[in-house]
Amino acid sequence: MQPTKAKSKNKATTLDHERALAAKHAVRYIGAVDEVGRGALAGPITVGMTVIDIQQVTEFPELRDSKLLSPEVRTELVAPVQQWAVGYGVGHASAAEIDELGVTAALRLAGSRAMAQCAVQPEAALLDGSYDWLSAPEPDLFDILADDREPVGLHIPVTTIIKGDMTCQAIAGASILAKVERDEIMVQLSAEHPAFGWEINKGYATAAHRAAIVAQGPCDYHRKSWNLTSGAEQAQGEATTKKAK
Repeated sequence: MQPTKAKSKNKATTLDHERALAAKHAVRYIGAVDEVGRGALAGPITVGMTVIDIQQVTEFPELRDSKLLSPEVRTELVAPVQQWAVGYGVGHASAAEIDELGVTAALRLAGSRAMAQCAVQPEAALLDGSYDWLSAPEPDLFDILADDREPVGLHIPVTTIIKGDMTCQAIAGASILAKVERDEIMVQLSAEHPAFGWEINKGYATAAHRAAIVAQGPCDYHRKSWNLTSGAEQAQGEATTKKAK
């Protein structure tokens, strides 16, 4: 079983899903979205987006899920991905926004910020995973009355794909942009708070990170509504309050 699993991870990505989505909706510009940092204890949730022109895009089989690439290779691929896509963006939602909004709404906010940066706007989008947190929710009374709110959520067709970052070139490209930018942020923040080891753990729930929180208390970049200091056996952090729409 192990060789089969390794083979599937190394399988080349394609544009098959991107082309199928473009054909389904009769559109030209396809967005692809992936997130990083959802399960971390500290730092932002970060969402990357690439937009490709399905009529002109060329195959980019070197693209892989960012987690399968070394940091050096990820960094080297950033500029080629930006040149390959007709639009791209990376958006963030801060720890304070995650505490205020909840994870789902914070992901949607970061995704909206990523799309706002794209030079070409997508007409339909592929989203890594099984749950659509990217589409705009139905507006409530507060949304209608508050016309100065930051627009949140996409108003285009969104299709989810499980392990899309391992099969779709455009999603893999988005994952690389998001991971490189968020990793750089955590390395920079580690200079302000060296005790937490963010240059290594990138804000995730390692035993050393939790021990440092116990010893020093959380800082402003920690998600204070989360269970920060216990449940070390859990793979990732878990919100203790849920306010997401």
